[in-house]
Amino acid sequence: MSLGETTIDALLVGQVRLLPDGRSSSGICKAPTDQPLWLSSTGLQGDAQADLRVHGGPEKAVHHYPREHCEHWAQWSRRADLLGSAGAFGENISTTGWSESNVCVGDIVRLDEALVQVSQGRQPCWKLDLRFGEPGMAREMQSSGRTGWYYRTLTPGWVRRGAQMAVVDRPHPDWPLARVIALMFARGENHLDEWALAAELPALAERWRLTFRKRVASRRIEDWALRLQPPPRQGA
Repeated sequence: MSLGETTIDALLVGQVRLLPDGRSSSGICKAPTDQPLWLSSTGLQGDAQADLRVHGGPEKAVHHYPREHCEHWAQWSRRADLLGSAGAFGENISTTGWSESNVCVGDIVRLDEALVQVSQGRQPCWKLDLRFGEPGMAREMQSSGRTGWYYRTLTPGWVRRGAQMAVVDRPHPDWPLARVIALMFARGENHLDEWALAAELPALAERWRLTFRKRVASRRIEDWALRLQPPPRQGA
């Protein structure tokens, strides 16, 4: 599986804001910038996340989302205003040519002046539904596998729109993101052997490895309801 260079078509960051429901905070609303941004071990300067228990941190320093996925979402969503430009999904990096099918877990990537490593896919949550005003959007992202992915920072550096990205090392060529994302969201015990293999991938984020280990031990899948279903309004 070969993968050529790609260009950072959009570089995006954002602060925590209220979502359209008026009560939920999120950093999903990103805006493009033409300024060079410093990438540290925890993310790009000027970027923020609302709930640091499940967002941000060293294993989720940068979120990358393929621009071509918007063709799928244009058929699913009415929000042409959001899909018309990069940033609809809270991504920091938008490109074309790279996707979950040709990027692998553990890929080491030259990101302009920084060096990063693919750490995990995205586990979408209900805030995506609120962002778009489309119930079930997080579930559709999960079931379709069009989640995008995260990087951990190996070497901090400056990142600019228009700069090149290139894979410089591929330690796990048999583990494209599409494979591990499908396993994360698969139902049934018939995946036990694959879960066990994924749990031993050293470049995979520890939380994902722990999830796979727990599944192997319990022979069951965790409940996704809290992540996928918006909480009810008080008094409803």
